[in-house]
Amino acid sequence: MFKRRSRKRRKSWWASARVIALAAAVTALWWFVYRPLTAEGEWIAVEKDYGLCAVRSDSPVQGCVIDGDTLAIGFGEQARRIRFIGFDAPELDGACEAERARAIQSRDFLHGWLGEGAFEWSGADEPPFDQYGRELREVRRKQSGNRYEYLADTMIERDLAAASGWGTTPRDWCE
Repeated sequence: MFKRRSRKRRKSWWASARVIALAAAVTALWWFVYRPLTAEGEWIAVEKDYGLCAVRSDSPVQGCVIDGDTLAIGFGEQARRIRFIGFDAPELDGACEAERARAIQSRDFLHGWLGEGAFEWSGADEPPFDQYGRELREVRRKQSGNRYEYLADTMIERDLAAASGWGTTPRDWCE
């Protein structure tokens, strides 16, 4: 009688272990296969005209480029500010003349890049926000085939911005 109970316990333990292993396999499959496919759907197509915030525009615009990595949509109290992620542009009020000059180049390049036509940004209708209340969005433009040009990569390659994110060292634009 004692042996029967231990066999039953072993069988019930093994059945539980199989259920847990199956649940782990389904979760891993979802995490590594299905989730990345659905994440691609979180990109929104954007087709708007942007001016430069510091320059008055005679043409109708929906917003303006603040600096090399920040955009404002709308005007006044209803304006939304968007911080593009994946790179960090130099500041317009930088520590030295070299940083301020590069910041103007970065801002002007971003303005031109956005003016080249439709692009997409991440975050769908509920993007994350930073500590300043700005929407955080990654930006890309579809190229031929299934390739994309990511704004962050382009800005970094042209030396108009530095890489940002976990494990990167902030760049000193005055060196």
